[in-house]
This record gives sequence, C-alpha cells and structure tokens, in this order.
Amino acid sequence: MSSELLQNVRVLNPASETDRVADVLIVDGIVKTIAPQVTEMPFETQIQPCEGLILGPGLVDLYSHSGEPGFEARETLDSLLSAAASGGFTRIAILPDTLPAIDNPGNLAWLQQKFREVRNQSKTLDKPISLPHPYFWGALTLNTKGQQMTELRELAAAGVVGFADGQPLQNLALIRRLLEYGQPLHKPLALWACNLDLVGNGVVRDGVIATQLGLPGNPTIAETSSLASLLEIIATFDTPLHLMRISTARGVELIQAAKAKGLPITASTTWMHLLFNDEALQSYNPNLRLEPPLGDRQDQIALIQAVQQGILDGIAIDHTPYAYEEKTVAFTEAPPGVIGLELALPLLWEHLVATGTLSALELWRALSTQPAQCLHQTPATLAIGQPAELTLFDPHCAWKAETQTLKSLSSNTPWLGQPIAGRVVRIWCPG
Repeated sequence: MSSELLQNVRVLNPASETDRVADVLIVDGIVKTIAPQVTEMPFETQIQPCEGLILGPGLVDLYSHSGEPGFEARETLDSLLSAAASGGFTRIAILPDTLPAIDNPGNLAWLQQKFREVRNQSKTLDKPISLPHPYFWGALTLNTKGQQMTELRELAAAGVVGFADGQPLQNLALIRRLLEYGQPLHKPLALWACNLDLVGNGVVRDGVIATQLGLPGNPTIAETSSLASLLEIIATFDTPLHLMRISTARGVELIQAAKAKGLPITASTTWMHLLFNDEALQSYNPNLRLEPPLGDRQDQIALIQAVQQGILDGIAIDHTPYAYEEKTVAFTEAPPGVIGLELALPLLWEHLVATGTLSALELWRALSTQPAQCLHQTPATLAIGQPAELTLFDPHCAWKAETQTLKSLSSNTPWLGQPIAGRVVRIWCPG
C-alpha cells in the first residue's frame, strides 16, 4: 500500500467551483480524504508539508506537435512526455503532422507501441516518474496535405482521440464531406480557420505595427472570413467541431454568436496569444513568429475575456519544437511556433492570476477540465473516491529557462535565459 498526505495545500477543483486550503490523503492512487485537517491515515504514510502550493486536476493539452517520428532532433516522444510532465500535464493530444503522418492505423499503432516502450522504460528507473497519457489526433487528409480524405472510420476504430490536420483546409467541399463522414463517429474534428490566399506572405498581423516594422502583414480577415464560412457549414450538420488557434477579437464575436445559436462547437486560443500582442514584435525575436500571428492589444484583451467568460473553452499549448539552427534566422524566415509545455502554467499564473486578470479557478478550468471536455473525455476532478490525476504546483519557485533545465530537446522560446516564477512539483497520472 502506498499512502501520502499533502498538508495545508491550496486545493482547486473547477468541477465544484472550490478554492480552499486543506489536507489531501491519497492512498493507492485514490483520493481518500479532503479535510481541513487529516489525523487518521495508514501506517507509514508519507507526509508532505504543502503550505503555499497549489493542487488541482491534471492539466490537459488540446494540441501539440511531436518531433517523432521524422524530426527526432527537435523532439522525441520521450522528451515530449517528460516536458509535459514537467509542466503539469497529465494528458496531451498530439497532432498528426509527423513523418509519416498519423493518417492510417499502422502509423498510429507504431506511436502507441512507442509510448508503451517509453512508459515501461520510465518504470525501470530508480525513481519511477509519472508520465502523461498521450492521445493522438488522426489526420483529416492524407499526409495532412488538405487534398484527399483519410479513412476516418478506420482511424476511429484504431483509437484516435479525434481528427485534425493542424493545417488550414482551403477546400470547403472537402470540409463539408469531412463533417458528413465524421458525424456518426462521435469524435471531435478540429479545424483551423485561416484563408491562405489572404495570408499571402504575411508574417505579422496587418496593422500599424506591421507598417512600423516593415514586415508583411497577415490581415484579420484571413481568420474571420474563413471562420464565418466554417460556421455556415457547421450550421448544416450536427458534427462536433473544435475551432483551433482563435486569435482575433472579431473571431471571438463570431464564436459567441454561433454558440448562442446552439452550434456544436468548442474553441481555443493558445497561451502565447494571451501573454503577448504585436507590440512585443519590436524586438524582431524569431521566437515570437507565430501562426496565427500575435494580434493587437484589443485582440489580446478580447481573448483573455473570452477565456474568462467561457466563450473560448480552452487554452492550448501548441508546443512546436524547432532546432536551434532552424529558428535562429531572420524573423520573416523563421518557421512559426514555440515550445511551451514546461512554461505555460507558471507564466500564465504569473502574468494573469498573480495580477488579478484571471482567477485561479478560471485559469485551471481552461487548462484542465474544459480541454478534456473538448476532447470528449471525462475530466479529472479532485474529489474523494476519484483517481488521483493531479498536478502540484509551486507558484513561488524561481528558476531559469535554459537548455539544461528544460526537458524538451528544443529551446525555441522568448523566455530562454529569463527568470521564471513558478514550477510544477509533480503530477499524479493513473495507469
């Protein structure tokens, strides 16, 4: 029997809307007691003083990229899961744009077997570590190229969590067919609203800042015109759809209106779009080259408010690793994306919760229970009798994001070398 007592820990449970200090007793992976003070416990219970620490349901990432297979120099499945665990995630949904892509059951089976090997290896260590459970998005189209639909039913039977390409689909007739074929499978489809013809060669949001910096602009309507078209098609079907990477205030308005009409949609933005706006681009830091690009200050405010109000259901990490040589180039030549699994929780807490912009429960909900619901999964909950799928977080722990302190093989982040307040102590992950 294993038994541990977390004393005087701040317990966050979005499911019950509770935020309180309590003792939490965990026995054999099950939450046995949550009380102001626990005095009865099994013999040899490990007692951990947790004053000032935060305990909540395990975090869930909606979509991130793996380097393996195909780009192992950027990230392996082992390093990806280690980074996710270090950042407090107990579940992570991996996009299918690997090489080869997750566009058939055989490629999915290879990744599932690889995960089993990684997990078995972690159990043989002197100090076994908990690893998050990976879920795999199946590709909507062959090789995620947006041309030919995959065998959705076969992928669903093989165990994908849902369907996504992680790239914008431009063919509306294909999107319609995907919604038709996906409807009876009862799995989420995830689409990114983006009109590539309107994007052109734009690398920053079109506007005053783009003009000042002399960088080609990507207009707001590249997102909103595509989003409006998608919502019109969705209104014809009852297929659950997740809208990825919302980045504009107008996009939030469209989603709010669609939800008010009862459309079966969920939506997310990325953590970087909550922390930055295009004013940060004055540095020309290639690690701020994102797709979609950072919006203006009003976009940023609208996204934060949408998370607070539940218009946007989740905050995605969209962890996108690149090797040093790939990202250390001119801004316009840099591939879009940053790492984030180890950084998102502490930085969101520091900049949004500690400042009073979001409550602790609002942030935790958008990183845990609501992303699970977007994936059609039962969310973890910090309640008596439930499996311990938990994250323990120290918001005051000071550390520096450096190549030797990051679990990820890549270090493409604007916080590299910068001090950070807050770090995950550990996770509990069933199974």
